[in-house]
Amino acid sequence: MNILITICARGGSKGIPGKNIKPIDHKPLVAYSILCAKEFAKHHHSKLTLSTDDAAIRKAAAEFGLETTYTRGEELAGDTAGKIDVIKDILYYEEGLLKAKYDLVLDLDVTSPLRSVSDLNKAFKILMDDPECITLFSVNPANRNPYFNMVEERGDGYIHLSKKLEGTLLTRQSAPKVYDVNASFYFYKRRFFDLGLKSPITNATKVYVMDHICFDLDHPIDFEFMEYLIVNKKLDFDLA
Repeated sequence: MNILITICARGGSKGIPGKNIKPIDHKPLVAYSILCAKEFAKHHHSKLTLSTDDAAIRKAAAEFGLETTYTRGEELAGDTAGKIDVIKDILYYEEGLLKAKYDLVLDLDVTSPLRSVSDLNKAFKILMDDPECITLFSVNPANRNPYFNMVEERGDGYIHLSKKLEGTLLTRQSAPKVYDVNASFYFYKRRFFDLGLKSPITNATKVYVMDHICFDLDHPIDFEFMEYLIVNKKLDFDLA
């Protein structure tokens, strides 16, 4: 099985300027995904590739052994570009070099690096054990539950429970399980891209539930929190 591992990192972040190469514990953020990808690739027939429009990101990745001849086009580098289109473009580019199709794509998100190789291997097995499954991505158990303690505002200004079941739920534990998408990694079987789908959530999607902390970097305080965890060795798992 041929696996393409994609790392997509554009320049021009507004929420956390330069976040993809912002250092944590003397390594640029992108390095954590590169090192994890390399460890996974040791056990699977994989090629690692980079999608970026930014020279500084390209240079930082090269310092950790990831070089590419691909350059992301301007139309895929803006705020409105969808991630699926970005992955599809570099997939087709790499397949042109390979002169064959990859069987699977594994996308590692640079801004959600709190994952382990064990996570990837366990998730890969779940995907491979189900021939019908098209996509699989990482999640964490949600702290809030729309069936129990999340509300929405109605048109009249009053609120109602976001999701309602028949009967009354007295505890969160009795509500259906819900998960937070932590955006750390996504597996796509090759046929996903031939179907022209725009979301990793399909009628044949599974999740891998992480048993440790994992979150995406959206705001500057998120970066400070992640830096604290990594620098002070507060994680209860190995990053790579």
